[in-house]
Formats: sequence, structure tokens, C-alpha cells
Amino acid sequence: MNEEVQGVFDLVGTVKTQLVQHGIDYGLRIFGAVIILLIGFVAARLVGRFVDQSLQRTQLEAHLRHLLVRVTKGLVILFTAVVCLDKFGVQVTALVAGISVAGVAGGFALQGVLGNVAAGISIMFSKYFKIGEYIEIGSTRGQVEAIQLSMTVLRTLEDARVIVPNRKIVGEIIFNYGAERRVPLTVEVAYREDLDKALRTVHEVLAANPRVIQGRSPQVGITKLGDSGIEITMRPWCKAEDFWEVHFEIYRAIVDRFRTLQVEIPYPQREVRLLNAPV
Repeated sequence: MNEEVQGVFDLVGTVKTQLVQHGIDYGLRIFGAVIILLIGFVAARLVGRFVDQSLQRTQLEAHLRHLLVRVTKGLVILFTAVVCLDKFGVQVTALVAGISVAGVAGGFALQGVLGNVAAGISIMFSKYFKIGEYIEIGSTRGQVEAIQLSMTVLRTLEDARVIVPNRKIVGEIIFNYGAERRVPLTVEVAYREDLDKALRTVHEVLAANPRVIQGRSPQVGITKLGDSGIEITMRPWCKAEDFWEVHFEIYRAIVDRFRTLQVEIPYPQREVRLLNAPV
């Protein structure tokens, strides 16, 4: 009986010793893995900051620069994770093979998402358009507000936010108006008015408006001889975001100047003749 009890105590002691040894062993491994992860995250941050500062000296767009910084950070963290797994004795080669198989299966399930990401990378590197430019894709148009991996965000003239999946952009016909736009404006003056005076007044109004880009000469000329008056068309340049403000301000300024100078903006007029009217 004493031998059996002693055997139980010996077994318990052996198990206890092995548990302590394994606890110390795995504890040190976990501690080492945590230290490696912390070093990896710090290194990813430092490397990302260095890459970002280096790319700021180049002509790369901001969204493309942010993408490269993210990829660099991701690679550093991925390398750190592999080192941690190797420290725990995980067969990295088998793990990579399993991830590859899972990646193929996930790729079929996420074709739309991956297609948007691939299209987003293509847009960033090909520079079809830049942030701040006004573009038109099919029936959708607006100023580019953000270019992300999966989507492009446009801001319309009506101040609506339009989110366009990137795969809907690649392969489509894109009209890029740039960051500046022409504003088509028209005003009529009476036939009896001095046209030189009217045209000179319009030029003065355009030159006085701070939203009109003065470095680019606006087009001003007579485009129509209407039923009631002579139509003058103006096409000044402005920033895309100032499109409607230029409309409002120019029209208001023209009305005020024409009233001050007594330049007549005609009302619609019709001449009616009665045939066989009694004398």
C-alpha cells in the first residue's frame, strides 16, 4: 500500500515538474513573441514614417503615397508574425501553403471586392484623374473628393456625395475637366444699346470677381440675335468647387452694373398684326 501511495506521489511530482518546465518554456516563448510583436509594430511605424517622408519629396499623389506606406507597414508586420510563429515551432511552409489555398477560395468568393481593389491600384498608378479634378463617367459627374482602394468618391455640383466602385471606372470613357471649369453665362441687351459699352461692362464684371481665374482669359462675345435682344455669352474660368458661386455672383453684378449704367436688359417682345382688321 505504501508503494502504491509512493508511486502516486512520484507521478504527481513528475507531472508537476513537467508542467513547470513546459510553463517556463512556453512562458518564455510567449514573452519573446510579445517582445517581437512590439518591436515589429514599432519598426513598422518607423519604416512607414521613413517611407512617407521619402515619398513626399517625389511627385507622387497623396493617395498613392498612403497606399505604398500601408503596404510597407503590412509587409513589416507580416514578417514579424512569421518570426513569432516560427518561435512557437509552427511549420511556416505548411502554413503558407494553407493560406494560399484559403486565398484561392476566398478570391472566388470576393471577386467583386478584389476587382475593385485591383481597379483602384490601376487608377492610382495610371493617374486617370487626381483629387480635386472634375470628371464625368457615363452619366455620373462630379469633383473627385477621394480615391480609395475599393471606391472613388465624387462630389457633385448639387453637393451630393457619389461613391463609385473602382471596377465601374476602369474601361469606361472618362471626361476629365481638370480642377478648373468654364462657366457658361448669358445675358441679353436691347438692340438699341451700345454693344461696345455692354461688352466692356461684362469684361469689367468678370475682372472684378475674385472667384474668376484672371490668368486665363474668359471668352466673351455675341452668340445670338434673339427676338427681344442681342445675346452675349461669357465663359470665364473658375475652380470646380466655385462653379455655382460664380453663377450667382456674376449675374448679380451684371444686373447691378447694367442698372447703374442704364443698359437695358429687354423683356420678351412680340409684334402682333391683325389681318383684315376693321379700320
